[in-house]
Amino acid sequence: MADSHQRGQPVWSGFVEVNPNSKIPALVDRSTPTPTRVFESGAILVYLAEKFGALLPTEPSARAETMSWLFWQMGSAPFVGGGFGHFYAYAPEKLEYPINRYAMETKRQLDVLDRQLATHRYVAGDDYSIADIAIWPWYGGLVLGQLYGAAEFLDVGKYTHLQRWAREVASRRAVVRGRKVNRVMGDPAGQVPERHQASDLD
Repeated sequence: MADSHQRGQPVWSGFVEVNPNSKIPALVDRSTPTPTRVFESGAILVYLAEKFGALLPTEPSARAETMSWLFWQMGSAPFVGGGFGHFYAYAPEKLEYPINRYAMETKRQLDVLDRQLATHRYVAGDDYSIADIAIWPWYGGLVLGQLYGAAEFLDVGKYTHLQRWAREVASRRAVVRGRKVNRVMGDPAGQVPERHQASDLD
């Protein structure tokens, strides 16, 4: 690689070989006979849940419910929730139409979750699962007022069941620890920009 760099050619990190889309997240499992690459968050969650036998039910109906909610998140939150965040908080011009359009669809999805959580402790049922792990960073943080400064605009207080779930998930030890990873903003006690061992997150 050094030779190609000296000739003016780019030096590649090799990341694109793990994820052809060249985006995070991605992982390489080197515990398998040959290294196994896994990319995209939904695929990673399923892979790890199956590998370690956790957070994904094996009973067919419960598994289908969990997978349905996982794919609901994959197909909606990044585009809709992320689209709302872009136009509401980050776009250089505040344009009324896209803000209203994405806000309306985001509120519809918050309502879908609120109705589901009115009769279930967690999104896919009584047990915490990869569906909760996938959904919380997008919509849990949103209804807790942690994203985009948009809590009042979206009237998140009315989604009482969703807020109950969001607070419960946020208080889980693994979630508290995981949210510190690579964090460089906010309370210094909640930041772990670099980690070298598991105890760094305690």
